[in-house]
Amino acid sequence: MITMIKLTRVDYRLIHGQVAMSWTHALDVDCILLAIDAVAKDDMRKAALRLARPSGVKLVIKDVDAAIEALNSGVTDKYSLFIIAETIEDVYRLAKGCKDIKEINLGGTRKTPETTLHPTPAIFATEKDAEHIQELLGDGVAIEIRQVPNDAKVFAKDVF
Repeated sequence: MITMIKLTRVDYRLIHGQVAMSWTHALDVDCILLAIDAVAKDDMRKAALRLARPSGVKLVIKDVDAAIEALNSGVTDKYSLFIIAETIEDVYRLAKGCKDIKEINLGGTRKTPETTLHPTPAIFATEKDAEHIQELLGDGVAIEIRQVPNDAKVFAKDVF
């Protein structure tokens, strides 16, 4: 059985209203995989995220390497899966490590002193992030930007 990855999203807010309601319903998923190194080691954040989990949707929290291992091993194949990463760097690592990731949604990235690029109101990126996006696009990964499912897609190739 092939892993049923419905969407892989970058959103520094992780699970919040847009993810918990709009995206999980629009994608019709039964499992959210959070692939984030820092959260996987933080019991307090994991507990808070479990409380935000949409009803009827399984939540799995792994560091990026463990998420890649799980995706490639077949253990996730039984789920209709929505993967969420916190940063462009994390989703880059995921996509390079798991060839089943064919589509990435950039939903929101955090503004930091290092983020000098601001291609859309919710996306802040570093030069390295832009290089990662270009590399993934070159690998044939579709990358689009939108906050909620009903928004018009902005294609990363047009703004990066």
